[in-house]
Amino acid sequence: MKTLIKIAWRNLWRNKKRTFITTSSILLAVFLAMFMRSMQIGSYDNMILAGITEVGYIQIHDSGYWDNRSINRSFIYSETLKEKIKKVKNVSSLTPRLETFALGSYGEQTKGVMLIGTDPEIENNQTHLANKIVKGRYLNKNDNGILVAEKLSKYLKVDVNDTLVLLGQGFQGITAAGKYRIIGILHFPSPQMDNQMVYMSLSNAQDLISPYVPDILSSVSIMLHKPSRLEQTIDELEKSLGNEYEVISWRKMLTEMVQAIQSDNAGGIIMLAILYIIIAFGIFGTVLMMTMERRKEFAVMVAVGMRRGKLTKVVLSETIFIGIMGVISGIILSLPFLIYLYYNPIPLTGDMATMAIEYNMDPILPFSLAPYIFVNQGITVLIITLIAAIYPVIIINRFNILNAFRR
Repeated sequence: MKTLIKIAWRNLWRNKKRTFITTSSILLAVFLAMFMRSMQIGSYDNMILAGITEVGYIQIHDSGYWDNRSINRSFIYSETLKEKIKKVKNVSSLTPRLETFALGSYGEQTKGVMLIGTDPEIENNQTHLANKIVKGRYLNKNDNGILVAEKLSKYLKVDVNDTLVLLGQGFQGITAAGKYRIIGILHFPSPQMDNQMVYMSLSNAQDLISPYVPDILSSVSIMLHKPSRLEQTIDELEKSLGNEYEVISWRKMLTEMVQAIQSDNAGGIIMLAILYIIIAFGIFGTVLMMTMERRKEFAVMVAVGMRRGKLTKVVLSETIFIGIMGVISGIILSLPFLIYLYYNPIPLTGDMATMAIEYNMDPILPFSLAPYIFVNQGITVLIITLIAAIYPVIIINRFNILNAFRR
């Protein structure tokens, strides 16, 4: 077998032009497949990251809260509960939140707002909220002020240092009402968020919504050390917390985004399949050319006593060598381009930019450098190359020596 492999390797370099053409076709196939898949996976990762930054990988609520998001489904955030969550090793950080809807009023202007009470420092570590400040300053832990989204502030005709009246339903039917000074204006890429978000410190929100029952929360957002262990972490939290609380994955909280990714991925796989079909015909064409050119060579080798089975092994070895060289060359060629695009994503314009902004993402087309992209596409193209090698194997086992010499 070692001798046959040596023969196969030397055969490749007897006709360098033929080897170069075949390898180049495989190289181009790998390059196109990796470029396309890296762009798709990068876009999906960007969407998921934007969503997870807002809601976390996991959220903990009172049992039944997610199906009926009422402020009355809030729960008490005790030290015991906090310690139970922190004992799960994969949990990296906790962001406690108290969320409810309220009416925001200034002068004659009134609008429904999404009110979020949170710990400013912890919230900023997860969502980088301070980076969204366009006017004024960010919250401190003991601030009595609020942050208002930019479009909401324009609608209500308010600015920094103005006082906004908030009126809504509190915990267990009480009326929640208060006046708060605006200390900062936030800008969100998503028009929906920019039209309704109001942030205040968690302690102020608890005093507004539940002055008689302290330390209530509507959710605890959880970030993870290892996102790949998401399901295992959910199981551990459910066992630790019991039936009194519900543990929700980001996939359930961001259902619309997950469905959009799945739909787009299905279309991407179809496009990739079409690309693979085109690639397969290109590779088969070069293998066909190579086989027709070598029919007389095959006839001579069989005529001098080489068995067709061994000749088949030589040709298969040649195809494997060419396939491996093509795949490795394709990876080496595509890697600098993908690295550049990973750190310098393509800016989007028009409808694509609008769609990205609606999902609270920056309008860019990012690329991914996930190792499995290179492995999967390389293996797929290599398999296509081996399938194309079936043709010369059939020719070797069926051709007539005399006819081959006459040609």
